[in-house]
Amino acid sequence: MEEKRLGDYIDIAIQREEEAHDFYTDLFNKVHDPAAREALQLLAGEELKHKAFLESYRDGGYRKDALRMNQTIDYKIAEHMEKPDTEGNIESKDVYLIAAHRELSSCNFYNALADLHPEGELKDMFRKMASEELKHKEKVEYLYSNTAFPQTAGG
Repeated sequence: MEEKRLGDYIDIAIQREEEAHDFYTDLFNKVHDPAAREALQLLAGEELKHKAFLESYRDGGYRKDALRMNQTIDYKIAEHMEKPDTEGNIESKDVYLIAAHRELSSCNFYNALADLHPEGELKDMFRKMASEELKHKEKVEYLYSNTAFPQTAGG
């Protein structure tokens, strides 16, 4: 098996962030609900921030405190709900579930990269990126649950 350099992993991660940005931008263009469009625009912007962070790291600008990681709550909605189709008329609740699946995939990707590396700065950086993706998943699952199961007057 070919051994990859650190830069190869960073380049793969950068490419995934670009793909995530393009995915959310494309989904944004298929949705009409203003709240869903705003959430997708926010997610697309976050992916660009991740890309910029990774590019900075690759170019020698990484600092250990560059990402502030807070504890997240994983609702595990994406793990238990099937990913909706992205073709045709997409309901707002489906936009959030599609996004949750995308963020779960990204989180798993960064955790897998971290698992390939020994303890150290690179492993920590990939774990931090996974945590960031999990925070995004938390946000869109929260939006999903509030859209799919709105609060009624009866409780």
